[in-house]
Amino acid sequence: MAGVFYHLVPVAIFAVAVVLVLGLWNMIRGGHPNLSQRLMRLRILLQAVAIVIILLALLLAGR
Repeated sequence: MAGVFYHLVPVAIFAVAVVLVLGLWNMIRGGHPNLSQRLMRLRILLQAVAIVIILLALLLAGR
């Protein structure tokens, strides 16, 4: 089971990075402010999910 979380860690980190870059790109080019706000909120949610996945991977790897 730890292997599943171990492989999900890079996916979660990549998802956070993609949403961060999309949000920053939208702000830099002067896009719709609501889209930037939605993307930054999604980034925070994805960061929380990534932290949970990392903690589960570490917890299960220690067993």
